[in-house]
Amino acid sequence: MPDSLLTLKSAIERLSASETIVNPDDARPIFFDFRAALTRGDVRAAEKVQGRWVVNAWVKQGILLGFRLGELQAMSDGDVLSFVDKDTFPARRLAITDRVRLVPGGSSIREGAYVAPSVICMPPMFINVGAYVDEGSMIDSHALVGSCAQVGKRVHLSAAAQVGGVLEPINAAPVVIEDDVLIGGNCGVYEGTLVRARAVLGAGTILTRSTPLYDLVRGEIYRASADHPLEVPENAVIVPGSRAVKKGKGKSDDWNLSLYTPVIVKYRDGKTERGIELEEWLR
Repeated sequence: MPDSLLTLKSAIERLSASETIVNPDDARPIFFDFRAALTRGDVRAAEKVQGRWVVNAWVKQGILLGFRLGELQAMSDGDVLSFVDKDTFPARRLAITDRVRLVPGGSSIREGAYVAPSVICMPPMFINVGAYVDEGSMIDSHALVGSCAQVGKRVHLSAAAQVGGVLEPINAAPVVIEDDVLIGGNCGVYEGTLVRARAVLGAGTILTRSTPLYDLVRGEIYRASADHPLEVPENAVIVPGSRAVKKGKGKSDDWNLSLYTPVIVKYRDGKTERGIELEEWLR
């Protein structure tokens, strides 16, 4: 880490540890330097180190510091749209030099979110503070990238899909979507779930810490633990499924209930590649 970022990290940790910020006017420039580093992608809430995702707790502290320092402010976007939010986290105004396609229609990217060149944002969608969206990804209509969520290269987040963010507790891992993942329409990935590279989530798939993932191919069940989030294997193709309730009234002939469960039905092959290929000219 460069010396300038080490100095910034130390200042953020010092301010975050203070129960009361005595001189907000002195603290705000430090926060704005931090927010600019987030927006540039120089710092991020989590990063991959030697194949393992590591949380940068001080980055989450910096985001929370911004909420403490912020004041409610009326904001507007032209003559039509108006907002009231903390002045420390306004909407980003992209420039041609950002090389991000933001299609008209009510989308919003918050300051403090990194959106790489060649990303496509279809309306309406939202990218929250602390999120990191890497090159070549598409955020489709009505999709959400939550605070601190990490989205890799060439990810397709389909219409109405949600990638939840994890801002608190500060040591908790955010949702991570690695490179070349396809997330189908109306999917939800929450509570720090880690989706490894090239996985495919069929429409309507929901992944959380409390939902076990059944692997029909390998005969395994993947679960989150106290120390580790739910982890989706590389190349896994997941669809929504169900499993029978085997306890209590739910198993009776009168009720005959089943519970939702995500199921790995295969691993990516040539047929999958053809089915999910994106037209390059869209980029």
